[in-house]
Amino acid sequence: MTARVTRPNPRATDRTDCRPPPSGACPARQPGACAVSALAAARGRNPAAEGVCVLPMGGAMNVGRFARLLGPPGLGLRLTGLCDERERPYYSRAVDRAGAARHGFFVCAADLEDELIRALGVTRVKALVLAEGDARPLQTFLRQPAQQGRPAQQGRPAQQGRPAQQQLRRFLGTKKGRKIHYGRVLVEAFDPDRVPAPLDDLLTSL
Repeated sequence: MTARVTRPNPRATDRTDCRPPPSGACPARQPGACAVSALAAARGRNPAAEGVCVLPMGGAMNVGRFARLLGPPGLGLRLTGLCDERERPYYSRAVDRAGAARHGFFVCAADLEDELIRALGVTRVKALVLAEGDARPLQTFLRQPAQQGRPAQQGRPAQQGRPAQQQLRRFLGTKKGRKIHYGRVLVEAFDPDRVPAPLDDLLTSL
């Protein structure tokens, strides 16, 4: 979630830290927040200097608490954010109850990783995984048994039956911190006109 300080607000100053992170660091240990910050940096923007705080929520179930704290019932900040398609109902209920605007939230078709992989293409994402030194973990993952409750065919790695895009998406979620790391890596690899619409629209709205 992002929150913009649109006017001097002592409560926001006391309870919201918008200081920029060290160069190359992720200001919030959550994939969406890292991706937003990486895209802002690539476009020469400094959200903190613009009065925008990029905050991790720790999951969609916490959106109600953050909307109450930062939105109209609390600090009175303008809220925006990214969510997955399956999370849309949680966000809709939370922002409605807080009296915030729904149009400030942008929905990824499946999730952010799916958007990033589709926009870059499987070949480019695989090349980035190799460049990051994750060739062996990727190959190990592709040899794992099926994750849908059915046995692999003899002599055939189970993951080979899945579309390559789905394989990569699953791979990014197999290790703690990998989504966060690749959220930044993939965003930094985009050409300016290839950024996924939800991420691009979010940054443009700030």
